[in-house]
Amino acid sequence: MAGNDLGSLLDALLGDGSGRLLGTLLDAVGGAGTTGGGGNPLDGLLAELREGGMADQVQSWVGTGANRSISGPEIAQALPYQALDHVAQQGGVSPEEAADRIAATLPRAVDKLTPAGELPQGSLEDLIRQRM
Repeated sequence: MAGNDLGSLLDALLGDGSGRLLGTLLDAVGGAGTTGGGGNPLDGLLAELREGGMADQVQSWVGTGANRSISGPEIAQALPYQALDHVAQQGGVSPEEAADRIAATLPRAVDKLTPAGELPQGSLEDLIRQRM
């Protein structure tokens, strides 16, 4: 599924039109083709953030407690520049604005997709549809 289709599902899940950039990012970082085999690009994105020093924040979003915030500069530092630049180009915004928007959206999206405190198995598209 292309990032725009995933973004549309995320828009519906979040209810505020904020999912398109996140969908593009999941497609870029999670790896093209991972969704077709039942994979979950959210795993790849969260792994990138953990490796980028954001493990505590990621755990708070997946866990059942309060979500820790993350800033745009933290997102920009934790993610590969090429992925963030791709997201920005696709969204028609600067990389800084893309990082800020992702920082505002990602904790809420991960929280909604992990209500039991762990990443569910299955395709991300199916998981989003179950939560809508």
